[in-house]
Amino acid sequence: MKPSKQVLIVGGGKVGTDLATLLLNGHHHVSVIEMQHDQMTRLQRIIPSKHTIMGSGTDPSVLEQAYIRQMDVVAAVTGVDEVNLVVTNLAHFEFGVPRTIARVNHPQNTWMFTPDMGVDVALNQSALMSHLIAEEMSLGDMLILTKLRRGEYTLIEEQVHSQAFVAGKAIRDAELPSQCVLVAIIRQGQLLIPKGMIVLQPSDHVFVLVHTTQMEALAALLGPMG
Repeated sequence: MKPSKQVLIVGGGKVGTDLATLLLNGHHHVSVIEMQHDQMTRLQRIIPSKHTIMGSGTDPSVLEQAYIRQMDVVAAVTGVDEVNLVVTNLAHFEFGVPRTIARVNHPQNTWMFTPDMGVDVALNQSALMSHLIAEEMSLGDMLILTKLRRGEYTLIEEQVHSQAFVAGKAIRDAELPSQCVLVAIIRQGQLLIPKGMIVLQPSDHVFVLVHTTQMEALAALLGPMG
């Protein structure tokens, strides 16, 4: 089991509420700061009030009340980009929080969300959705299981097509992309440990760790040629 973390969320809207619920279910220690009474009322109907703090996340005294100096992560997810930047700046530079995450509401503001402004990770919802849609369109039947190293690497599952370039080839002859590791093969319900002499067969389910830039090349090898 992964160790629990101390997480402070600034912004108790839908994004903040969903994030808090997810983290609480994962047994992390969570506090949510929200300054609007109607949002706070709704928030406290969903998560226990002991996890909520009324006030502004840009007010250092409110952040102190939330024990920000003890936090492992601060996530600023309000609907206002300027507020999210102020929160991460304070968290990183004033209170020394090890990791800060900020929601970007307007794509034209993305350039401001940098480490120099106290932002370790900037999440642009619009761009994320666009990339996910484009990714799904280009990867066919490839199933993305998880992303690692901030999305740099992806663990995927795909079934080898009967007309795939790699069908009938030994792994050592399959010419897989350079930054790609075959992790496991499921064949007729049996787990096979990938070794160079194993011949990939149509309908094999392969699990591959691949650099994100090489996913399309991998999909082309596993899918039908042409």
